[in-house]
Amino acid sequence: MAKKHKAPAAGYVCQTKEDTQSTICELGLVQRELTRVETEINDEIAAITDSRKVQIEALKTRIDSLLTGIQTWCEANRADLCKDGGKTANLITGEVSWRQRPPSVSIRAVDKVLETLKALKLDRFIRTKEEPNKDAMLAEPKAVSGIAGITIVKGVEDFAVTPFEQEVA
Repeated sequence: MAKKHKAPAAGYVCQTKEDTQSTICELGLVQRELTRVETEINDEIAAITDSRKVQIEALKTRIDSLLTGIQTWCEANRADLCKDGGKTANLITGEVSWRQRPPSVSIRAVDKVLETLKALKLDRFIRTKEEPNKDAMLAEPKAVSGIAGITIVKGVEDFAVTPFEQEVA
């Protein structure tokens, strides 16, 4: 598990090559211990969830049933519940409301839709996105040198430590 650092962390600093080797070994041990702890936590969460899955499913089913019952009655009595023309009714223990979703557009087979829009000369419904081509600039850095707002960043070096792992068969 390689850890990348942009700047050395304040605090501990290795003093010798041997100290650095020993610290890399310790880093690997600590990283593996963290992985073990995280795995144990995930195993415990999975076991708890699994032990309560019947209860969870029963509660979800009951919620769906209650919501269906509430909605069915409210739909049948909507005129009385919303006499004032509103969209919300206060039923003492809670509110029910109806909200109209804003219009939306759903598109399947985007390529065919674009083709049809072009054929019908409905270009106003086709978005063209212009943006700088960074790959082209990297390929020809001299062509864009001196242009305000463009900087070719090179020579950035990241430091990584990867403790060796021994696979045991």
